[in-house]
Amino acid sequence: MIARLGAVVVLGLTISVSAANGPPPVGATAQCKDGSYSFSRHHSGTCSHHGGVAVWLDGGAAPSGPGMPVSSAATVSTPVVAGKTVLLAKQTKTNGCELTPNPDRRCSPGAYYEGLTKPVICSSTFRTGDYRNVPDSEKHAVEQEYGLAPKPYGSTLEIDHIVSLELGGSNDPANLFPEEAAPTPTGFRVKDKLENKMHDLVCAGQMTLSAARHQIAANWQALYKKVYGVVP
Repeated sequence: MIARLGAVVVLGLTISVSAANGPPPVGATAQCKDGSYSFSRHHSGTCSHHGGVAVWLDGGAAPSGPGMPVSSAATVSTPVVAGKTVLLAKQTKTNGCELTPNPDRRCSPGAYYEGLTKPVICSSTFRTGDYRNVPDSEKHAVEQEYGLAPKPYGSTLEIDHIVSLELGGSNDPANLFPEEAAPTPTGFRVKDKLENKMHDLVCAGQMTLSAARHQIAANWQALYKKVYGVVP
């Protein structure tokens, strides 16, 4: 949730915000580069439509680079060593994979990092950007596994993590899948909403991390219906 200078929208209420040089509004987790505030509970995607994060206000890492403001509230965190990749099931194919709205489980069973435990992913300093590492060469290899031309696809397709980074998902090809933006029944943008929600449920103790990983890998549309009560 983003709040622009002058107003903050919280649960449908509008609350006045002090000027840009004043203190941040209560509950803000980041200030965006355009001067607005974010109340996002996750560091993934925060301020994505507002120029990116200028300052973390919740103890996350301060951004670097020329012209970046520095906040005394922002601290630099050291990422936890992710550890080895653990597959959710055996990978039996690495080519000739069938491209459908869901991953071909023979090629893409899903995988996670053993070091990204619940205490790690639920820490206030956990940021998926610290662990996201999928170079173009790996993306193109996954595309070829699924019979696609190895090239940039822009916003029409992304190489998605089956077990999301919010749940400690691995960057291994066994956890990657070329997912379109608008296939039938749905695309990666809706799955992003589910990924954030699953992180919340795990950290609130309403679902085990293991169950979340296995269910999102098995059939994320079915999990979406289970969580939200409607089909995606």
